[in-house]
Amino acid sequence: MRKREWVILSGTANRPLAEKICNKLGKRLGRADIRRFSDGEVFVEICENVRGRDVHVIQSTCRPVNDALMELLILIDALKRASAKEITVVVPYYGYARQDRKVAPRTPISAKLVADLLATAGATRVVSMDLHAGQIQGFFNIPFDNIFASPVILEYLKHNMPNNGELVLVSPDAGGVERARAYAKRLDASVAMIDKRRTGPNVAQAMHVVGDVDGKTAIILDDMIDTAGTLTEAAHAIVEHGAKRILAAATHGIFSGPAIERITNSKIEKVIVTDTVALLPHAQACSKIVQLSVVDILAEAMHRIHNYDSVSSLFI
Repeated sequence: MRKREWVILSGTANRPLAEKICNKLGKRLGRADIRRFSDGEVFVEICENVRGRDVHVIQSTCRPVNDALMELLILIDALKRASAKEITVVVPYYGYARQDRKVAPRTPISAKLVADLLATAGATRVVSMDLHAGQIQGFFNIPFDNIFASPVILEYLKHNMPNNGELVLVSPDAGGVERARAYAKRLDASVAMIDKRRTGPNVAQAMHVVGDVDGKTAIILDDMIDTAGTLTEAAHAIVEHGAKRILAAATHGIFSGPAIERITNSKIEKVIVTDTVALLPHAQACSKIVQLSVVDILAEAMHRIHNYDSVSSLFI
């Protein structure tokens, strides 16, 4: 059987992550000329022969979200028109994932729209990490792999948070309880939840804590931190219920708007995130933020996909 030739390309949203993945795989990052006209219109030229080849495109759809998404779609279209055999889109952070259902009359399901755009552009497979809602996988009619950052975050917590029976994993809302329970099981910790009321986009008010946090070290666990409103409201509620220490962990550290100021002024000791999203300079300068790398997990997942090996066995 003829060995499949493999090309890895990257957009501009998080190129350092793509370079680290290629270094881990012992491969050269392919060349793609990505430019913008003076009005912001994106132009892409693939500078590699991709005819009949297996191509992986790495691009988080993070800030600026619409630019990153459009860039990705044009990259996929260019590859399809250059006769790439397979186009695997690696989207460590899937933008628009929060819009996964209708929350009010006459509102869109934008996560489904993005899924349709990726497939229509020519993607043959999509890989993402810690989707905001697992059901987004069902929006795709092409293979989708949702992989997890939990091994990296758990390894950090095990080495830095010795458990003496005082550890509690806190979900900031009802939707994240399953995630908190999975972490708690591996850390031999208890689980609590914040009863949250949201009054608008990026606006949340934590009401009360369900579970025992009194005298314990609380780790607030979420999939992403955007403006940090939910996070800091949750921390405030936990402090009022007697927690002695508070940390936070999330896969995607977006940190937009007043997020860093809120975190700096909060009772949270450390905020643990991964490099699915590149940190802005002011976030890098914040002493409370710890960034872990998911390069090993993403590289191994991509290698297994290329070789038609099992991806799910990574997390057994």
